[in-house]
Amino acid sequence: MTDVGGPGGAPAGGFPVATGHEPAGPPDARRRPQVEAAYAALLDIRRLVNADAPEPLRLPAPWEVRQAVRAVALTLEAHGVEPSALGPDGDPAVTGYLVSAAREGVVRVEWVGPRGSGAPHEAATALKRCAAVLEETGWTALEYRDARGRRHVEAEPPA
Repeated sequence: MTDVGGPGGAPAGGFPVATGHEPAGPPDARRRPQVEAAYAALLDIRRLVNADAPEPLRLPAPWEVRQAVRAVALTLEAHGVEPSALGPDGDPAVTGYLVSAAREGVVRVEWVGPRGSGAPHEAATALKRCAAVLEETGWTALEYRDARGRRHVEAEPPA
């Protein structure tokens, strides 16, 4: 199951969110303003659709719930957390977050990097930061370890 759409996590004509599954490439100086504009639009949507909520900006909008991978990835990047990217071999080439659908309504956030990058040692701190950003922006985020002891965060809209 995936809800990231086409290349770069973009549905046809949409903003290409960085989920960490994209090919590594050169830095793009235009990206940061684009991310900020996309996140501002997301907050405008929250403000409109959650107008009756006590804290409308702390409640994911229905669009976010339907496209949670995109929404979580955009939220992380907008808050300065760097995404990973994949090398030609399909392995992480850049240290950063990797966002995927875990199961219906739940997003998995991992901290990955190239071999020898130290990403596994950074994971505890980096994932705590990811969870804090998601919690501050209205998502429920809990940290887990898999059977091999690797950490990840699962995020979902509040119940």
